[in-house]
Amino acid sequence: MEIKSFTKFVAELIGTFGLVLFGCGAAAIAGATTLGGLSGLGLLGIALAFGLSVVVFAYAIGGISGGHINPAVTIGVLVAGKISIKDASIYIVAQLIGALLAAFVLQQILGGQIAGFKPGEWAYGSNGWGKGYQNEYGLNAAFLTEAVLTFIFLFVILATTSKVGNSTMAGLAIGLTLVLIHLVAIPITGTSVNPARSFGPALLAGGQALSQLWLFIVAPIAGAVVAAIVWRTLDPKGV
Repeated sequence: MEIKSFTKFVAELIGTFGLVLFGCGAAAIAGATTLGGLSGLGLLGIALAFGLSVVVFAYAIGGISGGHINPAVTIGVLVAGKISIKDASIYIVAQLIGALLAAFVLQQILGGQIAGFKPGEWAYGSNGWGKGYQNEYGLNAAFLTEAVLTFIFLFVILATTSKVGNSTMAGLAIGLTLVLIHLVAIPITGTSVNPARSFGPALLAGGQALSQLWLFIVAPIAGAVVAAIVWRTLDPKGV
């Protein structure tokens, strides 16, 4: 692997690591009222944690790799013709490793509670649906939510980073879009729109989180691919 590709690999790994650690960490550690009586972050706080993480890493590694930190984004950008298959493959591997490492760190932190920590279903900020998860939405609602919101997310990314978009403000616009997405989807699926973000926590949580992981791979990728096709239709010259 040449230096340039390796640099992109490391950037995407670190970026995805940060996104999962900050976002899932906010949900799993500070999302609810603690035993010490401290008020939890709640829905808005968790949404901001994910959105601000994207803003931070968009500006930190955007100049190196584009700051995808999301396999659905990488696949969408690939379909839009803005990245090579080789780089896309490197990005996705890095993203999955980064997400798993972040989930592992989160697991170790939570396990360090003196009173003890017993992970339940959908631990470590895992995504899910159905009975026992959040507001208990069904499969169809969960799939539609993830696909449509990923479509919007990818469309905003392609538009703001194009020649007709305001590239200097792209990171902020993309991060704020993710905040809005979380405000809608947290009660439904916990919000994925990112297969890597779902992969890391689900792999360590096991159980229903792992058995439901397929939806958080298929739905975001489907939404991203459709968004890329729509963007190419609106932007046939690739501006």
